[in-house]
Amino acid sequence: MAKKELPEKQQVPKGKEKPNQNDNGGLSGDFSSKISGLSSKVFGVIKFILAIIILPLVYSSIVSFINEFTQIDTGLQQIFYNGIISFLAIYLFIWEPAVIYNKGHKLLEIMFSFFKPLVNVAPFLLPIYTILIFIIYGLLALGVKSDWLIEYTLFLIGFSSILHLTFSAKAIHSKKGDFLKANYIFGFSFIFILNLMLLALGFSFIFEKFSLVNFCNVSFTIFQNVFLSVFKQLFVF
Repeated sequence: MAKKELPEKQQVPKGKEKPNQNDNGGLSGDFSSKISGLSSKVFGVIKFILAIIILPLVYSSIVSFINEFTQIDTGLQQIFYNGIISFLAIYLFIWEPAVIYNKGHKLLEIMFSFFKPLVNVAPFLLPIYTILIFIIYGLLALGVKSDWLIEYTLFLIGFSSILHLTFSAKAIHSKKGDFLKANYIFGFSFIFILNLMLLALGFSFIFEKFSLVNFCNVSFTIFQNVFLSVFKQLFVF
């Protein structure tokens, strides 16, 4: 008797293989990825809530800073604002000086290379050029007694401050996976407040009429009043 040939096993087309139910690695990988995505969204919601809470502090810091800044000479105030306006004009109509910001970014990375977490955070938080300008002014003021020194210093401080805020905001905004834009709102709000505090600190050393203590007290008082007012409107009937 001739042996019957067994039918050949049909090959399953590629892409249509049945998933292996015993493949625990694949299932656990999918599960862990879902958990990771869920946790990132939850964390994003928490940061978004914190960002909303911190926004009144941004407002109160601006009001307090302007209140103290108006105590100095009007002409010097205008020079500071001229520095801000000059940067915006260059940035919007002529050239984006990103190379200047990037060099300052790399300088801070070198300065904080001894501590890895600071390398990732410090370049966004600290306006390196503004800090250097304050330091250089302090050194020059020991021997130079002239109006041009404070005038050039204020112009450069205004220019460098808005440069740092602009490109820091742009860098944070460009990051992907920012759920509800929580990183952008919270991160930039924190950077903005910190930069105003550094400006207030520097100006308190330069101008007798600019008080860092008053800046902090008024900022906190306005923030407290706004926060309590909103809280009563939302939760007190």
